[in-house]
Amino acid sequence: MATKYTGIATSTGGRDGRSRSDDGTIDLKLTVPKGLGGADAPGTNPEQLFAAGYSACFLGALKLLAGKDGVRISPDAKVTAEVSIGDAEGKPGLALSTVLRISSPGTDRAALEAAVQKAHEFCPYSRATRGNMPVELVIE
Repeated sequence: MATKYTGIATSTGGRDGRSRSDDGTIDLKLTVPKGLGGADAPGTNPEQLFAAGYSACFLGALKLLAGKDGVRISPDAKVTAEVSIGDAEGKPGLALSTVLRISSPGTDRAALEAAVQKAHEFCPYSRATRGNMPVELVIE
């Protein structure tokens, strides 16, 4: 791989600690969500951070590839990633799954569906998760 960019962040304290990027633009309190036994205190968690990264990356891929195919993606387009964590079926530990909800008001449905499939093949997050966790695509 010819690296184009490397994002760097350091976490301390695990799920009940802090994450900070090397340039300081991200400096977040981490807390354990209630569903994982936490107190639901103010802060974020790894699943929310992954959801933010995946949704932003996927929308970027969608806009790029749709544009190359002449498909108009709405300026109001959005991708919502729902990253879930739960018991891994038949294996020790926990596992992740994701639902991507894609919306582009005014875009032809068939053209959007084709563009979403292309984006799912292209997006680095989709490529990294393929075969490792379920990802459901929902066009709204």
